[in-house]
Amino acid sequence: MNAHSKHPAWGLRRCPHRKGAGFSLIEMIIVVAIILIIAAIAVPRLLKSKMAANEAAAVQGLRVITTAEVTYDTIYNQGYAPTLTSLGPPPPGSQASALHADLMDEVLASGIRHGYNFVYVPIDMAGNGKPSAFTVHANPVSPGQTGERYFFVDQTNVIRFAVGGPANSSSTPVPQ
Repeated sequence: MNAHSKHPAWGLRRCPHRKGAGFSLIEMIIVVAIILIIAAIAVPRLLKSKMAANEAAAVQGLRVITTAEVTYDTIYNQGYAPTLTSLGPPPPGSQASALHADLMDEVLASGIRHGYNFVYVPIDMAGNGKPSAFTVHANPVSPGQTGERYFFVDQTNVIRFAVGGPANSSSTPVPQ
């Protein structure tokens, strides 16, 4: 007997039933089960974080819109913009004007961004064709998937939110 055969680990022989050095079926099932458990934990958290990011982007979009509205009123002296697209970029080769003020990007001016639909309503209180007020609703495109909260802002620049349905001027303000 040589020195190597006296050590128990060196004297082990391969199991005669195993043909190769691969994994057994039980080992593979355990690995797949562990992967499924990790995925079951990670996917809901990923979706929740995506909704939170969409909601933060919606609030930021409302801030951009209110800033653009104040700028539009100051530059063009026509009250607030008649449409959301009026705040967007002009057609290629054209200069900024009251029809296309170039105060925000074309995606937000289209009314849909980061899973939220932005609904802009100008309000002409004096009836002179110059909107003196406005409202903007930011509603999730797919409630529960793209966002849970609904947002609202008007010319007061106070962003408000509600859960389960559209927000309005009496909804809870978004914390600053």
